[in-house]
Amino acid sequence: MFDGKRQPAVYILASPNRRAIYVGVTTNLERRLIEHRLGRVEHTAQYNIRCLVYVEAHETAPDAIAREKQIKRWRREKKVALIDSVNPEWEDLAPEASM
Repeated sequence: MFDGKRQPAVYILASPNRRAIYVGVTTNLERRLIEHRLGRVEHTAQYNIRCLVYVEAHETAPDAIAREKQIKRWRREKKVALIDSVNPEWEDLAPEASM
């Protein structure tokens, strides 16, 4: 996904019906997706949130953390508009990480 390098990234996951979304930050997106999809993250497991619908790479971890906090403060409508701007069909951007 990011050429195997440790790349700070902000990501958004969604449930299949798009009712629930989750904003997160990581330096290893592939590993983190596997954790979500194996049910190791309680909130995403509880609401079946496992489809990667948005990802944004950053130069540094502090930049990614700041952006995650910014997005988390947004209302749902603004988060949905962000996803729609790059992935209007809400397709899974990482189906290969499904295990």
